[in-house]
Amino acid sequence: MIDDDLEWFEANGVELPLPAEQGHVVHDGASIWYASFGSGRPVILLHGGLGHSGNFGYQVPDLVTAGYRVIAIDSRGHGHSTRDTRPFTYDLMATDVLAVMDCLGVKRAALIGWSDGAIIAMIVADQAPERVSGVLFFACKMDPSGNKPFEPTPALKRCFARHSKDYAKLSTTPNGFKDFVEAVSQMQRTQPNFSISDLTRIRVPVKIVHAAHDEFIKPEHATYLARSIPNASLTTLPDVSHFAPLQRPEMFNAELVEFLGAVARN
Repeated sequence: MIDDDLEWFEANGVELPLPAEQGHVVHDGASIWYASFGSGRPVILLHGGLGHSGNFGYQVPDLVTAGYRVIAIDSRGHGHSTRDTRPFTYDLMATDVLAVMDCLGVKRAALIGWSDGAIIAMIVADQAPERVSGVLFFACKMDPSGNKPFEPTPALKRCFARHSKDYAKLSTTPNGFKDFVEAVSQMQRTQPNFSISDLTRIRVPVKIVHAAHDEFIKPEHATYLARSIPNASLTTLPDVSHFAPLQRPEMFNAELVEFLGAVARN
């Protein structure tokens, strides 16, 4: 499947398959939704800002077929999860991931992070490395210098339109999308702020995956991350942008399976 302009995604969205288990974990002022699929080594999927776990709908079946237990988590305030009145922070959302792992009895997992989810995954790896077998870090930055100047594109507009529809359908505050966007955008403008010394502290295997046409992240920032994190590598995906898991899922999924196989050998 190829959906480079996200026309299919805007019109139809993407949904998760029927989970083996789903529920909420009440943690620190929020109710965090999760769904679990398949069995085997645990893999946790962390979606991007303004989206939800359903955006990984093309990835879950392939990972289950490959023999993994896949756990999708809606970040606080996103999808089915709620939030309190505090500002969004990546650090707080990282503690939500650990709370879900604790509830499900998952001692250690590989983390797949897309955009904001990649930041959350990296923070979990930094704060609780014993819980993380590896991080696939797709399409994000670890300090504000990694941001490109914002330029709206047709694909961005279509993605935003889909996020708006999904928020109205899934959220417990369906009319609050505007305030939600403002709150998430404030977090994205000011966080995270990892220094090079912070990056060198991360010791788990990290695969930096950058899209050749990413709308938000500078390619030199991806190179900087791969150079600064001790056990990191860099892969650049051709022909796709920030939305590669939706645009060309077969190509993106091949990177996931390769990464998870390498982590399992460590």
